[in-house]
Amino acid sequence: MRRTRTLIMGAAGRDFHNFNTRFRDNESVEIVAFTAAQIPYIVGRTYPPELAGALYPKGILIHDESELETLIREKHVEQVVFSYSDVPYAQVMSKASRAQAAGADF
Repeated sequence: MRRTRTLIMGAAGRDFHNFNTRFRDNESVEIVAFTAAQIPYIVGRTYPPELAGALYPKGILIHDESELETLIREKHVEQVVFSYSDVPYAQVMSKASRAQAAGADF
């Protein structure tokens, strides 16, 4: 089965929760990265393999959200999942535009 290459755009809380409840054991999706923009000192860390589950034995790397377009191209991301809470519509649509302009579904 082919897995959809997916990036979770988040804030180091909601994104991890959504990953664990929706994507962790989902064999139709491959989470290739998380991005973060709000939590200091999280960029460059790895969501640990112990929490990521059997599909991610090396864990999942957390990147700075400013790298979104580069990540989409370099990791062949097909879809970006928005995983923030309490964000104004204009901010959501701005992030959606960036993802779609880089070639990913949002």
